[in-house]
Amino acid sequence: MSALLMILKAGVLAMLAPLIAGIIKNAKGKMQSRRGPGCLQVYYDLAKFLKKDNVFSPTVSWIFHAAPYVYFATALGAAALVPSFMLEQGIVYDNLFVLIYLLALGRFFLALASLDAGSSFGGMGGSREMFINVLVEPVMLLTLFTVAIKANGTGLSQMSNAAAVSGMSLSAILAAIAFLILIVAETGRIPVDNPDTHLELTMVHEGMVLEYSGRSVALIFWGSAIKQLVAILLLINLFVPWNPVGPVSPVIWLIIKVLIIALILAAIETSTNKMRLFRIPGFMLATSCLSLLAIMAM
Repeated sequence: MSALLMILKAGVLAMLAPLIAGIIKNAKGKMQSRRGPGCLQVYYDLAKFLKKDNVFSPTVSWIFHAAPYVYFATALGAAALVPSFMLEQGIVYDNLFVLIYLLALGRFFLALASLDAGSSFGGMGGSREMFINVLVEPVMLLTLFTVAIKANGTGLSQMSNAAAVSGMSLSAILAAIAFLILIVAETGRIPVDNPDTHLELTMVHEGMVLEYSGRSVALIFWGSAIKQLVAILLLINLFVPWNPVGPVSPVIWLIIKVLIIALILAAIETSTNKMRLFRIPGFMLATSCLSLLAIMAM
């Protein structure tokens, strides 16, 4: 029963992830005094790509062919493991390191595929992606440890339950701010990356997927949307799990929190500029300082 519920949860999150990505795009347009794409536009884009055939260079290896499927599968696996309101059903989740390594595996294969294609843009995007994520992953683990210390373990359900009963504190607020910054970096958004451009001097993730087309690029975009929703759910369930007392269902509060964070991400992208690549280490250093302060404030 636990495995079936995890599969069901992964399917539900996979279906909802493009909607959250569409809401962020629409909110960005409104904040920038534009009409912006509709909230369902990501679904239309995915349907368009899924109807098209793949076009591969004859020089690529099996890595290039397999990378979109690995990237999408690891995002689905992370969606199955992330805590949610379903943890009340008694599901036993795996360790948070499994979640981190699943996401790292998909990123690793995508970076390898960008090099395998032999494109200068792909190689540049892959090297930049690895440079950024070498900085992001240690800080993300440090931030998650602020909850793991309270839970006396690294089980995701154990951490989520510990965060729910610990109450609001300065440590939780600092860790939540740090993890929100990490979501921006992990999902490739301004000021770390710009997901809406293909400019040579600024693109990171888009540079890695330039050689893909058809169903492969659909799987990559879909996997990125799922990973974004997984990161948002981690922020909610591990750092801001508290709900006001009242008759409103926890599921409704979860939806409201997801929408609020989506609007915050859109506001961050609208109010900031793309920073230079070599300023990102300083940006991550400031985030790690927030995480250390959160641990010291416990």
